[in-house]
Amino acid sequence: MPSWLKDAVFYEIYPQSFYDSNDDGIGDLPGIIQKLDHIAGLGCNAIWLNPVYDSPFLDAGYDVRDFKKVAPRYGTNEDLFRLFREARARGIRVLLDLVPGHTSIDHPWFLEARKAGANPYSGRFVFTPSVWEIPSGYLWVSGTTERDGNFLVNFFSTQPALNYGFNHINYPGWQNPPDHPDCLSTLEALMDIMRFWLDNGADGFRVDMADSLVKNDDDKTATSALWRKVRGMLDKEYPEAAIVAEWSSPERAINMAGFHMDFYLDHVHNGYHSLVRRREDGKDLCYVAKGAPGDITAFTNDFVPKYESSRGNGYISFLTCNHDTPRLTRYLDQNEIKLAYALIFTMPGVPFLYYGDEIGMRFVEGLASKEGGYGRTGTRTPMQWSPGKNLGFSGADPASLYLPVDGADGAPTVLGQQGDPDSLMSTVKSLISLRRSYPDLNADGDFEAVHAVSGDPLFVYRRGKLLLLTNPGAEEASFDLPRGDASHEEAPQSDGLAEIFSIGRAKAEKGRITLSPQSFAIYDYNYFVT
Repeated sequence: MPSWLKDAVFYEIYPQSFYDSNDDGIGDLPGIIQKLDHIAGLGCNAIWLNPVYDSPFLDAGYDVRDFKKVAPRYGTNEDLFRLFREARARGIRVLLDLVPGHTSIDHPWFLEARKAGANPYSGRFVFTPSVWEIPSGYLWVSGTTERDGNFLVNFFSTQPALNYGFNHINYPGWQNPPDHPDCLSTLEALMDIMRFWLDNGADGFRVDMADSLVKNDDDKTATSALWRKVRGMLDKEYPEAAIVAEWSSPERAINMAGFHMDFYLDHVHNGYHSLVRRREDGKDLCYVAKGAPGDITAFTNDFVPKYESSRGNGYISFLTCNHDTPRLTRYLDQNEIKLAYALIFTMPGVPFLYYGDEIGMRFVEGLASKEGGYGRTGTRTPMQWSPGKNLGFSGADPASLYLPVDGADGAPTVLGQQGDPDSLMSTVKSLISLRRSYPDLNADGDFEAVHAVSGDPLFVYRRGKLLLLTNPGAEEASFDLPRGDASHEEAPQSDGLAEIFSIGRAKAEKGRITLSPQSFAIYDYNYFVT
């Protein structure tokens, strides 16, 4: 396990929209370098960088044309190497976005594979033997290649699936097992890409669609075996390099496949969804929504088994948002978001903060799809640095921006929230500072759900010797503290019981903590046990 993950807090950057250093309307790598001090100032010590590889950008860079070349619109390979160096000088690690499942149709591998004659890349992708054979249950593109066959795609028609094999063979004429030479060659090519960037300063990878590589693999045993080989390579050659899965099944991603981390994604009916995102019939029903009938046990019943099963093997990663999901501001007000962040940044595992979430950027409704964004486009608008032209993102003409900046009155900016102790950005900084100051809040600190009862808005949990309480409800809530010394009537403020941190108001007296509506607090649990 990479040692630096223990106290890591990540910041996700969508490079198109972060900061434009050359006024061409699109964010770039030199712009990210210029803003590293902002990231460090938040307390984040790691970055997840969305794809910056050469691409035709039909899916925002997830359609890769050259895995070893930076897209010219972002800069050069040397700019990325310099980002690694400048980030490390500030104590910041950088994960690249690895896209192992597919390429662009313009990738040289696919340009060779689509040819009629056999060549070393003919087996790098999945083709049927004939254009007239279109098996059901898969996504195919037909009639576009010189080669007589249809090719399998993972998502968009421009993303041909790389061939890692099929765990169960239904069509022996074109499906091969994962240990077939063509499939092993694909895996070696993937590890070669990883070695290239690690040798040049990257600290690891977030892995896109990590569970999708081997087909006909419902129990994911073959896909997990593949990733175990990758993990073995990393342990031997790059023991401090980290990999985080886009999987949202830690029992498989961490325990079976060997990932160091797995995202707790926004999947309907899972614990994360019920905690901060659940919405039905136009109503916010998530736990942190004010006055909503959110049920904390919908979270604990899902999360706790996942946590307990993967503990010691890797970390579950909570996200404030990412480039694929609506920002929380679409549903929640600022105080509700503060409560959501308080939970996200104090849970075990490794948290991820999406760019702009530190200031409460809006999900911008009604934008036309950009580079395959579709319904996700409103989460990808330019970072809002300061009032004025393009909210500080770029000096370009507004019409030439990658996406328009948020035109709403009072759109939040970094400059506008600096120095304001009540701002969302100040809350984010305080929470990250607490997390990195108290070892009990580290990724592997103890966790226990002390009080989580259906129908009761109060949620109490323990992180080591710290007691954390959340009350999203509309009424006061109280919790009687367990104490080893029954004669101890009160732990007075002068004895150091002043809360470590709070949102809203909290009061501790005579063995009871009372929280005002929509509040959160952290106390040192040592005062209540012998």
